[in-house]
Amino acid sequence: MKKSNPKAWYRTAVNAFYFIQGLVFASWAGRIPEIKELLGMNDAQFGGLLFCLPLGEICSMFPIGYLVGRFGSRRMLILGALLYPLSLVAVGMATTAVQMLVVLVLFGATGNLTNIAVNTQAVGVERLYRRSIMGSFHGLWSLAGFTGGLTGALMVALDITPHIHFIIIFAVTTVVVLLMRSATLPRDYRMKSLEENQRKIFSRPDHFILLLGLIALSSSICEGTVFDWTNIYFDEVLEVPKNLVRFGYIAAMGSMTLGRFTVDRFITRFGAIRVLQCSGVLLIVGLCFAVGVRYVATSTFGFLLIGAGMSPVIPICYSLSGRSKRLLPGMAITTVSTIGFLGFLAGPPVIGFISHAVGLRWALCVIAVVGVSILSLMPELNRQLKK
Repeated sequence: MKKSNPKAWYRTAVNAFYFIQGLVFASWAGRIPEIKELLGMNDAQFGGLLFCLPLGEICSMFPIGYLVGRFGSRRMLILGALLYPLSLVAVGMATTAVQMLVVLVLFGATGNLTNIAVNTQAVGVERLYRRSIMGSFHGLWSLAGFTGGLTGALMVALDITPHIHFIIIFAVTTVVVLLMRSATLPRDYRMKSLEENQRKIFSRPDHFILLLGLIALSSSICEGTVFDWTNIYFDEVLEVPKNLVRFGYIAAMGSMTLGRFTVDRFITRFGAIRVLQCSGVLLIVGLCFAVGVRYVATSTFGFLLIGAGMSPVIPICYSLSGRSKRLLPGMAITTVSTIGFLGFLAGPPVIGFISHAVGLRWALCVIAVVGVSILSLMPELNRQLKK
């Protein structure tokens, strides 16, 4: 079977590694309350400690881009998929703030290594299929996150400590890596001589990559806002009963996951530009429903549209970054990911400042601004793609 249809095996392997990435991150996120309690920290102390994770991601961005370009995504993906869950075990073993600081930086860096390498593999596999499949990869990450959340809830119910829980995750993911390592894509798209690779690794990002980074930045601002502020909006602005507070968040995450599993067929049929234009429209319309009428049903429907609008943007940006004529795929994805991640970090605090000044309901209008921004960038992106 492997000989008759190798690209199917490559796709299966990439799916497996996306699942590993999502499962490991969700396992950590699901045990944060217990870890915070074990460290004996208050909210402010633990919040400051959590900045170590994005610090590890940001500091490792360009070294990892170099390593993926120099040695290939296959080696780096296998290494990252082993180190990422291993660093999760280290998180479970940390008993002091200093230890947790160190391991969270490591956890962020190894997670970023896995992220860059698996997306580089995904670009290569997508080239083999000659049609869009990137959305389904990211959809599997979301599904893995959901699975990790359920697993974490089960571990808590069984009174299993984070340390043991993380060891189990490490064991499971190691088995998957060993089974799938030989099915990964052996060479990255457009890997040529060492001299040419070195030249492309250290090239400056072109206008096309910076444009994709700006689009990713806009979407990431929206994602960070939804992740951090949706529940608060339902609780403090809509003042819904406690059992309904998570309705908007669940609607957004559910539609984003479903959207990523289905968006590839729309990209193949209508093209990336039209799908991104639809995303911008969905974000604007969704925001109108979410904050325009203060009812649970309309707000939930609004966030459902917002989740659908967010779903294709990052997969499309990663997929298109592989078309860069100046950068290798690994470095191109690294650049787009770095710019986008800044929006994910900066978006929620900016919403907080705006909310303090004018109220959360008006602060969430940033989502509509994101939709307008994406729409306004489409003519230039279309021009770049036609070059």
